[in-house]
Amino acid sequence: MFSDVSLLDVRMGATLLCELGLFLLCTLLCTGHAQDAVLTIEPNWSSFFTGEFVTFKCDMNERKDTDWYYQIKKDGREFLAYRANKDSKLEIISTHDSGEYQCSGRRKISNDTKNSNTVSVTVLDKPRVTLTAGTTIIPVGGSVTLTCSVQSSDGWKYEWFRRTQRTSEVQIRDQQNRDIRVSQGGIYSCRGTRGNPVYYTDISDDVTIEITFSNKVVVKQQPNWPQIFRGETITLTCEVQEGGETTEWEYEWRGPRTPTQWTHNNDVTFRVSESSSGDYMCKSRRRDDSYSSTEWSEAFTLSGSNQPKAQITSDMRDVPVGGNMTLKCSVNPLSSSGWKYYCVSQEGLYRCRGGRGNPVYYTEYSDPFNTDKNVAVSSPLFLVLMITGLIFGVIFILLLFLFLYTKVYKKKGSPDDQRVSHDENQQQVYSSLLHGDRSVYETIRGSGNTQNGTVSTLIYSLWKLCNYKITVIITKNNTNIIILV
Repeated sequence: MFSDVSLLDVRMGATLLCELGLFLLCTLLCTGHAQDAVLTIEPNWSSFFTGEFVTFKCDMNERKDTDWYYQIKKDGREFLAYRANKDSKLEIISTHDSGEYQCSGRRKISNDTKNSNTVSVTVLDKPRVTLTAGTTIIPVGGSVTLTCSVQSSDGWKYEWFRRTQRTSEVQIRDQQNRDIRVSQGGIYSCRGTRGNPVYYTDISDDVTIEITFSNKVVVKQQPNWPQIFRGETITLTCEVQEGGETTEWEYEWRGPRTPTQWTHNNDVTFRVSESSSGDYMCKSRRRDDSYSSTEWSEAFTLSGSNQPKAQITSDMRDVPVGGNMTLKCSVNPLSSSGWKYYCVSQEGLYRCRGGRGNPVYYTEYSDPFNTDKNVAVSSPLFLVLMITGLIFGVIFILLLFLFLYTKVYKKKGSPDDQRVSHDENQQQVYSSLLHGDRSVYETIRGSGNTQNGTVSTLIYSLWKLCNYKITVIITKNNTNIIILV
């Protein structure tokens, strides 16, 4: 009994399984014409760009592919009419090709149809390519990573290019990755490629990689004056230090009024104005490698001041009679380097100004200095010198006269014959000069001696001129000694 019941149960279970299987098979057969076709696209990217190609593949999953006709629908409407080929390759023309695509199959012998699943296609305009660099300046021996990215990254390969100012653009071989690492200076660019036939994006913007040398660069000023004035002409020089003397360099300037292009000249000359005040920097690069350069120099600050005014001063307040004074022309001590001075005078007025540089830059003229306003006085030193000069002049004349007188006296007879007359005459003159009872002129004329009269006239004239008392003493050897009191 247990065995019969058990066998009956087994048979009933098998029957139920068969019925369930038949039900499922019927369900599949009855509804399969609307569900079992499959649509795929190649390449299977999330988005496409105008100008690319897409292939629609429609698979009926029943019988042979040649037993069917194939149709492509877009957004529920016919896009491609029925055709014998299951694959349809299309070029994407515009963004309007975006939409929901589906394929349908129609059996050739029975006209039975099947509809596939839907596939969404997104179409974008020309893709945007971006090239970025970790840094654009690297030291000698260093490297930097460049990254090329496209708006949609599915399936992209990359082409890399490098050029210089002296060479044309060339492709970097064996580089198709999104990231590359470079250690050479130059101008880099990239673009993306994908698909078959190959689709190319536009070329990216350029990125310039520069290699920096360790040489230090400084800006120097010539003339090297502590203060510069507007209107002066100066020269700024870019000097490469630390062993750069054997290298041929080019130079670039950065400043308010300097060229920004590279030049073989390491200096710039200009006239200082208000607009030229500011910071100046320079850097250098090798002439044989346009993208290997030094770093920028430290900023050199130029500040142009207003035109200075000269000053004129004197070494004394008053000028002595017959004396002179020294006038001094000067410019502000902070800017005194390199000045030469130019003075002009007119009717007792003196002015001066300073000039320096090439071409010459002039200061304003000083205020006029009037010498007429100075008081002429007789200083004690000047009086002493004047009196001393007069005394020595008188002594010289008297000595000369006495010398001539002695010569004439010796030519007249013996000394014994003339001694009395001579003594009397000299005594007469001597007495008149001492007592003053008559005028000196009258005493001299009354002597009656021609030679002694000449001597007396000269003495009188000297006495009148100098207003001194004159005493003449005749010694035994007929030598005259003149004392001025």
